[in-house]
Amino acid sequence: MTKIRRALISVSDKTGLEDLASLLEQLGVEILSTGGTSKYLKDHGLKIKDVSDFTGFAEMLDGRVKTLHPKIHGGLLALRKNADHQAQVKKHGLEYIDMVVVNLYPFEKTLQKTNVSKEEIIENIDIGGPAMLRSSAKNYQDVAVVCDPGDYENIINELKENKGELPLATKERLAGKVFTHTSGYDAVISNYFAQQEAQRSLLPDTLLLRLNRVQALRYGENPHQQAALYRQAGWQRPEDLVNLKQKHGKELSFNNLLDLEAAWNIVKDFGTEKVAVIVKHNNPCGVGRGETLLESYQRALACDPVSAYGGIVATSFIIDEETAKEMSKTFLELTIAPAYTEGALKVLQEKKNLRIIELPLPKLPIQDIDVKKISGGFLVQEKDILRNIANLKVVTKRNPTEAEMSALLFAWIVCKNVKSNAIVYASKDQTIGIGGGQTSRVDSSEIAVLKAQKHGLSTHGTVMASDAFFPFRDGVDAAAKAGVTAVIQPGGSVRDEEVIQACNENNIAMIFTGVRHFKH
Repeated sequence: MTKIRRALISVSDKTGLEDLASLLEQLGVEILSTGGTSKYLKDHGLKIKDVSDFTGFAEMLDGRVKTLHPKIHGGLLALRKNADHQAQVKKHGLEYIDMVVVNLYPFEKTLQKTNVSKEEIIENIDIGGPAMLRSSAKNYQDVAVVCDPGDYENIINELKENKGELPLATKERLAGKVFTHTSGYDAVISNYFAQQEAQRSLLPDTLLLRLNRVQALRYGENPHQQAALYRQAGWQRPEDLVNLKQKHGKELSFNNLLDLEAAWNIVKDFGTEKVAVIVKHNNPCGVGRGETLLESYQRALACDPVSAYGGIVATSFIIDEETAKEMSKTFLELTIAPAYTEGALKVLQEKKNLRIIELPLPKLPIQDIDVKKISGGFLVQEKDILRNIANLKVVTKRNPTEAEMSALLFAWIVCKNVKSNAIVYASKDQTIGIGGGQTSRVDSSEIAVLKAQKHGLSTHGTVMASDAFFPFRDGVDAAAKAGVTAVIQPGGSVRDEEVIQACNENNIAMIFTGVRHFKH
């Protein structure tokens, strides 16, 4: 172990700094510091030597250059047991620095400010800090480097126990944290500049993701799998699910979070419309639209009340007491909404295990990336946020009626969020039958009809949405048999004419969207 005789302290986050610096002074350590940190420590009665006095070179360029000096980096990088290094240290009048306590300019927090200027953002890109951290970490056998205030307490205890020295194992651990910290810091900066281009592309040649762990989860999809929730650094919005506010109930699970994402995505796809969505195992089992939330919820529940048991309810508007009472009649895992009335909260909180989540809705769809892990790599795509179709095309002899058109667009949004192959039967404001996740589109259609019948709903007079084209006319023939009057689908099959002919034969109106919505 090497006794610490000189330490350099320069931090933005001054949490707990006084305790560490006070102990260093008690141990006879000379403390070097810069700017605001130097003033802070002097104001707390500590004896500090300014870095400019140590280097003999004044800070310049508005503080952009202060620690970028050979006397700083020579003192950090010189190997104590290397005779050649020792000779050069003596020749150039360098002095060893045995500890560095540095945390960086708050670039990420600056990004999150309201109406922040580009100039302020750029000025919060730290240069000297990462350089000192990396120099110290490279030479961790001789230099103790600290970048996390959360480590101060343990370091204080170890310095006391070892009379001003730190064990090599501790210094090695701290060095590892430095490279994690600086690489993540650079990733946030890189992503900031990537976003400035976008909006040309969300998919640059090199994609850097910094993920900070929010919390450990009890387990993953199954009890034998470890899991944790991470927050993407440098890309924060209040409406992101990771920023949810839990108002009641036990801890969220891995599966809860997946289902919340699925449910909230459907709500977001309906924009300002008043909808209620019920999700189970990442698939919607009912979606309703109405003048009141109660009406919307009752319509969603009617589609598949059996599957709703143990499900998640998401709504686009405030949950009121009347609707909360209706919800409380069914066992639910979670509710998520922009807000709750006091009466609604009182009713829902009577359910001990119900998790109650609050999250604001975004005003507009926000482009993002969707990342999926494969062995040895990742698949990255733009998130499918397209919900309004600009070029709808009627391809049949009969045009859809106004009521059919409303129902078709409703069904199309729901269908976008169902696992492929996806088929949705719907009326103007309610899903009637949902079939998804099948290897055959006809199977999905038949399942949707069977589920509707099982719950006392009729598909006669409904519309049907398909997330992809019909490869054969059998899908339309099945729809005609179920009593469908209009169909919405992407089109693009080599047998489109056969499918259109099937619609004409059965007086079914059909719309092509020209857009596919596969969801795997």
